[in-house]
Amino acid sequence: MSLVVQKYGGTSMGSIERIRNVARRVARSYDAGNDMVVVVSAMSGETNKLVALANEISDFPDSREYDVLVASGEQVSMSLLAICLKSMGYKAKSYNGWQVPILTDSAFSKARIAQIPDTNMRADLKEGTIIVVAGFQGVDAAGNITTLGRGGSDTSAVALAAALKADVCEIYTDVDGVYTTDPNICDSARKVEKVSYDEMLELASLGAKVLQIRSVEFAKKYNVNIHVRSSFNDNPGTMVTKEDKEMESILVSGIAYDKNETKIAVMRVPDTPGIAAKILSPLADANISVDMIVQNVSEAGLTDFTFTVTKADFKKALAVTREIATEVAAEDLVTDENISKISIVGLGMRSHAGVATKMFQTLAKEGINIQMISTSEIKISVIVDAKYTELAVRVLHEAFGLAGGE
Repeated sequence: MSLVVQKYGGTSMGSIERIRNVARRVARSYDAGNDMVVVVSAMSGETNKLVALANEISDFPDSREYDVLVASGEQVSMSLLAICLKSMGYKAKSYNGWQVPILTDSAFSKARIAQIPDTNMRADLKEGTIIVVAGFQGVDAAGNITTLGRGGSDTSAVALAAALKADVCEIYTDVDGVYTTDPNICDSARKVEKVSYDEMLELASLGAKVLQIRSVEFAKKYNVNIHVRSSFNDNPGTMVTKEDKEMESILVSGIAYDKNETKIAVMRVPDTPGIAAKILSPLADANISVDMIVQNVSEAGLTDFTFTVTKADFKKALAVTREIATEVAAEDLVTDENISKISIVGLGMRSHAGVATKMFQTLAKEGINIQMISTSEIKISVIVDAKYTELAVRVLHEAFGLAGGE
């Protein structure tokens, strides 16, 4: 007997018939002799509707009440799946995050999991119960409902798998694995059989929508093997696991893009020690994550300081930065909401030279201007005009030989 954690995304839970399909898949695994814990997302589109309602009633919704609202989508889908399983004759029980409990800090909308006591779940599993957990949500020390950020159901599933020492964590979604890039914009994209935690961390952080970054962090920390699969077929998917020598031989394993970026530039500020901290500290205090950062070479004692934030944080970040700009005597504030981040990722970059040059030459050949650059040991990211996103992905995918059949 194995302990299996399965997670089903919003598309997999998108209708009553799809929920029935999920129930049948869960039942098959249970009938094969496995203990089952199932984590579900809200039905497709429901979270967006709830967010729209909150934004319609307030430009800056209260963070505690916002989490109470958006967590309700998962409660609907978990109860529907439990009802369905019971109607099929199976013993099932639904859990909200606070009932597990999934204990988190108090950073609403971006809460981090602190601990998951397993006593309640172990008792139900011992009785042969299929446990259905609402993904994306938890509870803080004061008893407030918290949410883990968009895509947080992946994090819930992997964290539960780690807490329960599950044999496998299966992430079911609307794609049947991790691809070399988005098949929707590149016909030659192909499925990858396995990918390392580090590569998946980079791909997830850079815009790949298959897995949420914090779920991969959990998996790496607790050595949880993740099997990414489609809920619409029985094809083998992609294993996310520890790296091996075979993975290092591949120069670039994937191309990611992210249209969820915005750029804010604080123009001509005094180039003095501590200026970066003065600009970034208030953003950190406002719980706003800054991604890419560029500070220009000083000219006449002045410099430009440019950074990117997500579209969701843009309005708040701009309001905070306006105050900072006044305090540091900046000459101007320039923004751009029509940008995209394009990234190449691969373990092979550690031991191969010339990767950046090839990337920049490929983009230049198509007349695509690079606005910002960021690198790590196994990735290179650039900011370009949003209108070039699809073209940039396709030409880089071809340039690095990632097409199917190669």
